[in-house]
Amino acid sequence: MINRQMTPLSDTRRDHSPAVRLGHDAVSAVRLSQELTADIDAWAETHQTTRSDAISQLVTIGLHASRPTAMSETKVQDPLAIEQNAIRLIDQMLDPSLPADERERRIRRLIEGPAEFAGERIDLPKHPG
Repeated sequence: MINRQMTPLSDTRRDHSPAVRLGHDAVSAVRLSQELTADIDAWAETHQTTRSDAISQLVTIGLHASRPTAMSETKVQDPLAIEQNAIRLIDQMLDPSLPADERERRIRRLIEGPAEFAGERIDLPKHPG
């Protein structure tokens, strides 16, 4: 006779369908394209982690990114506060191994935008021309 020690289910399902066991993380199988797997592996290597941990971290980042924040619900905001928030968010997305001057250049480029569009920006004063 085999003696199996059962771990209680984390929920009270009567149908005995699969559920997360108490004290254990869920293991989920997902189908990923080769391209997505390669992207995840590259991200994992950059962040010195395993593929499994990378998937978990990326899903967590994605879930938090999709949640509306109190700031996004506000209609009118201070332009300086908007810019500071954009700088903070861009800085979080940049590769942490970049030198500080390159990080600053990339942030400025994204915040200020291409010179060709400077005339279209509503936040800049118009020069008579």
